[in-house]
Amino acid sequence: MQRFDKLIAGIIIVMAAVIAAVNLIMMKAPEQSQPLYKVELNRIEHELADGKKVTAADYPNILGIYEYDGSEDFWLSGNEYVIRSINGTLYRIEYSDLKVVNNSALPIAVNVCTIGLCLFLIGVLLYIRRNIVKPFTKVSDLPYELAKGKLAAPVKENKGKYFGKLTWGLDMLREELEQARQKDLERAKKEKTLLLSLSHDIKTPLSAVKLYSKALSKGLYPDAGKQREAAESINSKADEIEGYVAEMIGELNSDVLTFEFNNTDFYLSDVIGNISDYYRDKLSVLKTEFTVEEYSNCLLSGDPDRLEEVLQNIIENAIKYGDGRSISISFSDEENCRLITVSNSGCTLADTELPHIFDSFWRGSNTGSQQGSGLGLYICRQLMNGMNGDIFADTENGFMKVTAVCPKL
Repeated sequence: MQRFDKLIAGIIIVMAAVIAAVNLIMMKAPEQSQPLYKVELNRIEHELADGKKVTAADYPNILGIYEYDGSEDFWLSGNEYVIRSINGTLYRIEYSDLKVVNNSALPIAVNVCTIGLCLFLIGVLLYIRRNIVKPFTKVSDLPYELAKGKLAAPVKENKGKYFGKLTWGLDMLREELEQARQKDLERAKKEKTLLLSLSHDIKTPLSAVKLYSKALSKGLYPDAGKQREAAESINSKADEIEGYVAEMIGELNSDVLTFEFNNTDFYLSDVIGNISDYYRDKLSVLKTEFTVEEYSNCLLSGDPDRLEEVLQNIIENAIKYGDGRSISISFSDEENCRLITVSNSGCTLADTELPHIFDSFWRGSNTGSQQGSGLGLYICRQLMNGMNGDIFADTENGFMKVTAVCPKL
């Protein structure tokens, strides 16, 4: 903000210097004269040559026009004059050799125009300062504050047409981050409580297993029946422990993410258009051939933003784990659904791993050194299920094909 104010001040100083320099140049410029009588003399000659009647009253700088009559007085006069022979007749044309100086209104006009232009420029700069620079300064620190975790205070609303939507979006982001943090805290609390509870429950059967094992190892049960009974008790307690472990795994494998949906009716072209515009430029930079098959537009049921997120996740996976040669989007219909298939070349995923690619935190053997959380396709499945759709994958001739099934109206 201060830098922009300094810029405005600097521009004002420069413009004032320009105005002063222009006025100084105009003041020091030599006065120009223009002998207008010469122009009038030429016009008189042409009119007399054409036989027209000419009088001195018609010309401001002409004092008199006299035809030679043989008198000596013709050659005598106290005024400036010229002699012209026109159509065989001599004419004495007297004139006034007054100099016409520059129009005094010119400096005024120049100053008015220059000052008007300067005022307009200053007005534009002040408008930019008030409506763009100042609001931007207020929101420029918000991403930094959000990154530091300051999520409690709401973002102050900005009603300006330039940053109103930005502040609204930042406030939505703050709310989403706050909700996500609360959910993480609740989940962490729940998982900690679960682990403490299960660890306590496991202690009892585990102690019994250790007791029976120690008794058997020391030969405290010489009778075969007692030994069999101890072994059965160990097996029973082991089953009990296995049950607790299964419960723990089941809780940990439950949905790790929750999503909100705004299911409505939307056209397929709205989503595909956004995807095509974004990835056509991105993939052209990566030298990857990107094609979108021609399709008939149709009305789908679901959340268009979520479907766009699904396709983005699939294409990002294709970029990361494909060979970078080609990525394509194709379409087909099945019953009352539109199938959107994203295919990429260079698939090295084993067929035995294909059923697991939509599991949470699962990563295939083809990931190599690529960074990832193993949640991309898991999120896609959750999103498609939330829109009453489906998603599946297949491999064919070195191509990975992931298909999103969207219900049609």
